[in-house]
Amino acid sequence: MPKIFEYLGILIFFYSNEHEPIHVHAKYDGLESKAEFYIVDGKIVEIKIKAIKGLRPLTGSKLNDFEDFLGKYAEKIVQKWIDYFVYHKDIEFEKINSRIK
Repeated sequence: MPKIFEYLGILIFFYSNEHEPIHVHAKYDGLESKAEFYIVDGKIVEIKIKAIKGLRPLTGSKLNDFEDFLGKYAEKIVQKWIDYFVYHKDIEFEKINSRIK
């Protein structure tokens, strides 16, 4: 389970056996959601946050924090996914403790 970011206590990661579409998981205090990235001609055209069957999803301020994070870091997340799953590179974990503006 490669951990790629922690943002305000939200752990953002991939599972080791991921599949397309490119997506990332976010976990906080027993809650978990995922964000799927839809890419056309190399550009992210949409990000959908989805619940995961059998798990309680992020809600309230933590869901808002996750959405804000995705807005700022989507390109980096997609690049880390490609680096890890396509090129089999090691990826660095980044911890962000200050709120994104």
